[in-house]
Amino acid sequence: MTSPFSFELIYQSKKSRARVGRIHTPHGVIDTPNFVPVGTNATLKAVDSAYTDTLGIQLMFCNTYHLILHPGTELIKNAGGLHTFMNRKQPLITDSGGFQVFSLMYGTVNEELKSKGKKQLKNSVLKINEEGVLFRSYRDGNPILLTPESSVQAQKDLGADIIIPLDELPPYHVDKRALFNSFERTHRWEKRSLDEHMLNENNQTMYSVVHGGVDPELRKKSCEFAANLPFGGYAIGGSLGKTHSEMFTMLEKMMPYLPPDKPNHLLGIGDLTSLEPCIKLGIDTMDSSHPTRCARHGLLFTNNGTIKILNAHYQNAFTPLDPECTCYTCSNYTIAYLRHLFKAHELAAYSLASIHNLHFMVQKMATLRAAILNGNL
Repeated sequence: MTSPFSFELIYQSKKSRARVGRIHTPHGVIDTPNFVPVGTNATLKAVDSAYTDTLGIQLMFCNTYHLILHPGTELIKNAGGLHTFMNRKQPLITDSGGFQVFSLMYGTVNEELKSKGKKQLKNSVLKINEEGVLFRSYRDGNPILLTPESSVQAQKDLGADIIIPLDELPPYHVDKRALFNSFERTHRWEKRSLDEHMLNENNQTMYSVVHGGVDPELRKKSCEFAANLPFGGYAIGGSLGKTHSEMFTMLEKMMPYLPPDKPNHLLGIGDLTSLEPCIKLGIDTMDSSHPTRCARHGLLFTNNGTIKILNAHYQNAFTPLDPECTCYTCSNYTIAYLRHLFKAHELAAYSLASIHNLHFMVQKMATLRAAILNGNL
């Protein structure tokens, strides 16, 4: 039977590793390179799921960890799967749940650098061993065992087009032996996840997760491991470095080892600073909650830089956020009105700001794809 998934390479840049392609899925085509917004609880915060189709968002990311805890993946399966439950017609990608669990244990890189990384360990993560990770639900305190197999089963219930195997996410500041042990366990978990997926592919494809921290030799070995198994693509995870520069250096060394005939995805990165450099290094898709999080904090993207909407000098700005923008927000409202909504703590402020930032990201990626095709990137 012919797979409903395929990657079509349209153009490879002669100036960099940047490329334009198409990922074909059961729910539609994803033009690459592309930005993937995160809808943690099966929705983009402050934006209706059905409206995302009009924004041109071709792929959306949902978090398995949160959906396991509420409303439960069995309920979503009974509703007809995640697409039906959230009324989304375009492709979806889900993660394994591991990132959120290990974040409870180690925290973010920023928290780690401030020596806050392990403060939640005692209350949240109960045990990690070869079987999986036992953690305590933040909702009711009940213990939950997440294994490679149970993570895949949960993602089968959800029915996203692209799913991710369970991996262990060690902190940035970890010694070489601990990193290597985690690296080896992650690959064993990935193989178990893939085996479970292959028992019932369910019209889904699974990306591997490439690990190794910022160690170039481990990254190379992880690419080789993934390339020798029938994964549908490659997700770049693990610790990506503590600075943009360190991440770019890691990607520059790693990307040549990924087979070019399948798509790749950079996990958890999507800030404006990272977009063009990562695309030039060969990244196809990348996800982040950055645009919607910025929007809720009154940081609005424009072609002339980011606007801090609460600044006093915008109170009499009776023009759109960006004169070049054609989004719903800019077509209907002024900066002064948006500032008023934020100052008044009106919920519409978050929706209108999020719509604008998401539209900006969609248009930014279209511009970058055109730049590659025109030989400028």
